[in-house]
Amino acid sequence: MKLLTLNCHSWQEENQIEKIRHLAKTIQEEDYDVIALQEVSQSIKAQNVCGNKKKDNYGLVLLAELEKLGLRNYNIVWDFSHIGYDIYEEGLAIITKHPIVKQNSFFISESKDISYWKARKIVSVTISYKGKNITLYSCHLGWWNDEEEPFQDQVDCLIKNVNRNELSFLMGDFNNNARLQGEGYDYLMQKGFYDTYELALKKDEGTTVQGKIAGWDENKQNLRIDLILSNKPTTVLSSKVIFNGVNRNVISDHFGVEVQLDI
Repeated sequence: MKLLTLNCHSWQEENQIEKIRHLAKTIQEEDYDVIALQEVSQSIKAQNVCGNKKKDNYGLVLLAELEKLGLRNYNIVWDFSHIGYDIYEEGLAIITKHPIVKQNSFFISESKDISYWKARKIVSVTISYKGKNITLYSCHLGWWNDEEEPFQDQVDCLIKNVNRNELSFLMGDFNNNARLQGEGYDYLMQKGFYDTYELALKKDEGTTVQGKIAGWDENKQNLRIDLILSNKPTTVLSSKVIFNGVNRNVISDHFGVEVQLDI
């Protein structure tokens, strides 16, 4: 099974359509089973076309590019968590080519006010993969030292929604550097999750953010904040960073993470 997670920084990128096409071409070539996306936005004023999704929804635009490449077997689950930059509904998505058994979205933030940019939601899908159910979560969490929306509380809320009896993967932007001890990453590990990067038989250096980006305005370090975690020990054949300028072109202010699993 092949997974990809990416904070796509949608509609904030120069040459956005060109970058979406590069992502679509990569999905075609790499043949991912599941893709988790964060910061998946659409214009508030755009026309509704499918449920709560609007015409310029980044995920729908991506699916349209995939269809142009002949891939019509991917489906999307999307929901929005808050208003961004006053003009967007910013959310999360999961795209998969496997049958969707169930889907869900839920707040993990104290605030449920969509006008507040720190409101956080999770989108999840349970897929049928080779006869067994696997649940995947697209996650975009807050910061460790945020007094208004503590990271610990968001993780605790997230865990309550994870079925411990079912193989599950938490994929996304956790906004906590895995290289920093005693903070958010360690808190996640103490809750019994397994980092696919650490389990991987083959892996690279792991950096997913370099320097200053939105939410990390003072950062001068190489960070590993985009993660794929499992609730059970899993055979991870490889973990590699993608869209970093070395392994494919940069398409966001975050790099993506791709893992290959033996399930």
